Amino acid sequence: MKRRSFFAATSAIAATGFAQDTQTNRRVAVIGHTGRGNYGHGLDTVWQKIPGVEIVAVADADQAGLANELKKLKVDKGYGDYRKMLKEIRPEFVSVCPRHADQHHDMAIAAIQAGVKGLYIEKPFCRTPSEADALIATSEKHGAKIAVAHRNRYHPVLTQIDKMIAAGELGKLLQIRGRGKGDRRGGDEDLWVLGSHVLNLVHYFAGVPKSCSAIMLRDGRQIAASDVRAGGEGLGPLAANEVHARYETEKGIVAYYDSIANDGTNGKAYCMELIGSKGTVTIHIDHKPVAHFTPGNPFQPSSTPRPWIPITTGGVGRPETQNELIANVYNHVLGVRDLMDACDTDRQPLCDAHAAATTVEMICGVFESQRQQGKTIDFPLVQRDNALSLL
Repeated sequence: MKRRSFFAATSAIAATGFAQDTQTNRRVAVIGHTGRGNYGHGLDTVWQKIPGVEIVAVADADQAGLANELKKLKVDKGYGDYRKMLKEIRPEFVSVCPRHADQHHDMAIAAIQAGVKGLYIEKPFCRTPSEADALIATSEKHGAKIAVAHRNRYHPVLTQIDKMIAAGELGKLLQIRGRGKGDRRGGDEDLWVLGSHVLNLVHYFAGVPKSCSAIMLRDGRQIAASDVRAGGEGLGPLAANEVHARYETEKGIVAYYDSIANDGTNGKAYCMELIGSKGTVTIHIDHKPVAHFTPGNPFQPSSTPRPWIPITTGGVGRPETQNELIANVYNHVLGVRDLMDACDTDRQPLCDAHAAATTVEMICGVFESQRQQGKTIDFPLVQRDNALSLL
């Protein structure tokens, strides 16, 4: 979606305060998998918070998990096979909930082919650019809309940061720096699970990536074929506990991403920094407030402490007056409402399949650059699968 359209959509949502839907009985089905990613971060219960929506069925291959979910959602119809559910129920909307990314492609394809109008999918969107290609092609063929749960992409504070950049409050935007959580998953697992949120926002602020160069390490040495293993959470091949990546972007801004296992930051470095000549904006993923502004040339010593000033929907240093709206970012209500409106008005969701596919490609670009010994590789990738499998 173009930036101007993004402004219009988020402004409209904020202005209406989530007005009641004019349509009722929007039929929703939920696909989860207990023990294999479960129901994501509330992608099942979000529909209970939206007026005019009825959750008509749940699918879960785990019988005990299905029974618990039916009770939680107060739904009568449960299925062990999501394909059978989709065929019989024919819902209008579907949540593809499992956190394990290896299930997203098949679940989403089945839902689209069953005639679903809109899908809300847990991140990461899928495991490879080739899977993303298939999902986009199938959704476009059948006229379905896909929204992906990179919930910070829906945050209204992003528009305030855009205004700051446009007004020159950061000076010249010099670079973007992002880090993963740096816990035991540091490296390529962190890149997938948490870094995907960071890279999704890099795409938002810097535009489409043009190239990537990267290095992947295991205990301080470059990874080898013997390090490749099946990753957790259905992510596909993984190998590194340290990742360093550099991206050139269409806006001319260079972006960096780093993740080191057990980096000693206690998870506090999980953020993205927009570093300008006159100040820095730091976005802490999923935090409240989500962003802070630190004024001043970041490379010049200061005789006084430099404050971290919260950025709210009202602007820098202003009190947050839209607490319900912010809560609806984090509980996915904003993302789901946006998806429903996108379907009704025939536009793309704010975090659509193309934006999510770009995030997947940025991740897989790291693997391809490492396979080519750190060479700068261009986007779109020629290698559309996970290059670690080719080591």
